[in-house]
Amino acid sequence: MQGIEVYQALSRGAVLFDRSDRMRMRVAGAKAAELVNGMVTSDVVSLTPGRGQYSAALTAKGKIVADPRIFLTDDGILVDVGAAAAPGWRDMVAKYVNPRVAPYSDVTSETRCLSVAGGNAAALLAAQLGFDIAALKSLEPYSHLTGESNGAKVMIVRTPEISAECYDVICAAPAGDSIRARILEGGAQEGDAQLWMVLRIEAGRPEWGADMSDTTLPQEALLDELGAISFTKGCYIGQEVVARIHFRGHVNKLLRKLRFVTSSLPQPGAAVVDDSGAIVGDVRSIAVSPKCGGVALGMIRREVEPGSTLHARWDGGEASVQVAGEKKGATA
Repeated sequence: MQGIEVYQALSRGAVLFDRSDRMRMRVAGAKAAELVNGMVTSDVVSLTPGRGQYSAALTAKGKIVADPRIFLTDDGILVDVGAAAAPGWRDMVAKYVNPRVAPYSDVTSETRCLSVAGGNAAALLAAQLGFDIAALKSLEPYSHLTGESNGAKVMIVRTPEISAECYDVICAAPAGDSIRARILEGGAQEGDAQLWMVLRIEAGRPEWGADMSDTTLPQEALLDELGAISFTKGCYIGQEVVARIHFRGHVNKLLRKLRFVTSSLPQPGAAVVDDSGAIVGDVRSIAVSPKCGGVALGMIRREVEPGSTLHARWDGGEASVQVAGEKKGATA
């Protein structure tokens, strides 16, 4: 992972991450919002141009196929999803969206996605790309601005996916290198995928393929707490399972932030056990934070209290791990 200096740049400076590997798909036509709305957990038809949502696409049994971000633009809908979840999203669109009613196209290769994070991110983007800093700062999560920079159309999205102020710059592929160069000329340092994972884990944000999959219920991955689920919209695939959990019951395990209190770290998939040796979960994403040391996300039984110390076990090793948060009744 990159050194402490890049991590520290997030406080007052800016760090550039290239996330162009995410899949981007445009859906057009008068029925675009209605058709996408029937495939996902969020209320797409409530969007107005310039706004966006985090969402989930589910199987009929309520398991997560993909966790797309959905943006309403002046010319249709832009759907953006992580690379690991892209095949599942493509398959759902091919199955449920009639291209004669709502034409859709994969524009991943035609576009770039550059994320700029840090305390100076908005000021840097304003100076280098010509956007208004106050407008950028006032963006709500997943809302976006569009404009032109050196003749290229640019869309800037406010993203809450990491533990730092962050904006995604989505542009046409031919303009990507020029925009990237200007961001670096403005003083941004380059960040890598490992640093992004550290920031994502610190923020408690799951990634499809690492922390959740098509065996995971959305409430297990805390997608309800992350605003990805509407409980008032119309029908969508998997809705019955999601609604039943919300209104009549609960899930038995939850994605939790973990912190390792020993120097040895496990591999993803390591079992998490309590003092009696009973398995109470498993480790998912794991990284070393310059600030916090070993950090991870784990799927843990719901009855395990925040603040509890558990044990991660794997072939050849064991480490103590603490569940983020304070135990009930704890005093300062």
